[in-house]
Amino acid sequence: MQRQTFGTSDVAPMIIETPRGPRYIGSGHPVFVIGEMSGNHNLDFDRALRLIDIAVEAGVDAIKIQTYTPDTLTIDCENDYFQIKVNDAWSGQTLYSLYEKAYTPWEWHGKLIQYARSKGVLLFSTPFDETAVDFLESLDVPLYKVASFESAHLPLLKKIGRTGKPVIISRGLTSLEDTATAVRTLKEAGSKQVAVLHCVSAYPALPSEMNLRTIPDLAARLGVNVGLSDHSMGIVAPLTAVALGASIIEKHYTTSRAEGGPDSSFSLEASELKTLVESVRAAEQCLGHATYDAGTNEVQNVVFRRSIFVVEDLQCGQTITAANTRIIRPGHGMAPRHFDSVLGKTVNRDVKRGTPLDWDLLDR
Repeated sequence: MQRQTFGTSDVAPMIIETPRGPRYIGSGHPVFVIGEMSGNHNLDFDRALRLIDIAVEAGVDAIKIQTYTPDTLTIDCENDYFQIKVNDAWSGQTLYSLYEKAYTPWEWHGKLIQYARSKGVLLFSTPFDETAVDFLESLDVPLYKVASFESAHLPLLKKIGRTGKPVIISRGLTSLEDTATAVRTLKEAGSKQVAVLHCVSAYPALPSEMNLRTIPDLAARLGVNVGLSDHSMGIVAPLTAVALGASIIEKHYTTSRAEGGPDSSFSLEASELKTLVESVRAAEQCLGHATYDAGTNEVQNVVFRRSIFVVEDLQCGQTITAANTRIIRPGHGMAPRHFDSVLGKTVNRDVKRGTPLDWDLLDR
């Protein structure tokens, strides 16, 4: 499927190994849609399996989880520094207590990866510290994601880069300069394939905060494949991102927002995730390529265009005038722009009324 993109056409595509074979990500290839499970399994393994089924049914290209423990992210401390005071879904608890509820148990990872593989879909993860990278390497994951809040964690980036595997990094609160440093760090360490996702680190993000024109700007400035990690409500932002050249879309999803979960308030439900994937595929088809030729379905509507027709019977040698020809529908005759040019010319044969005028009917 070919599609028009902005600023990424000269960037080599990423190549990701998936259960269905190599998957190319970049200009001229279908958008890579990632369903972000995050902590919406609510520490229920069966619910995690159900979330994989939902993503497969929706048609995503990959499912992402997160690899950390409360102790690899923070310390168990209740002083004011560690109290969460933002986001209604998270406020009123400490960072440690939030991560106790939101983390994905490491003993699940291998089982989830295998279950997803059995369904023909890639499941990969975001490591949040060096030990998580070692653990994921033991599971032979083919791809890494760097979270926006970890994009300035250079020791972690170097550790990921040394795996030599493709990396998708969200920029979030990271400046352009720091994003460029992150990309350079990953590449210098060994990961030659790096994509950058525009991301607004608000939960949920408001449409007025999205600034999606950053997507083609990132592509132009950094020379990488680009995409969107979206925390806004609905699917308008991802579809707009695709129109602006996004090659990757990442979106949180859940079984039901009513069932709750750490990220459920800004996550898509099952039917919405399916709609997102279907809409992204339709958007790809709409983009197509730059052309001024009539499409297959357009040609049949030539009846609604005007063209030059003979409106009186003409005998061989008779002169074309404004009285015996007119610019009318349908569009089977000469284009209207030729009308002045044909006036005064003579026909080289008898011509019946209702015949579309053509150069072959005229003496030169």
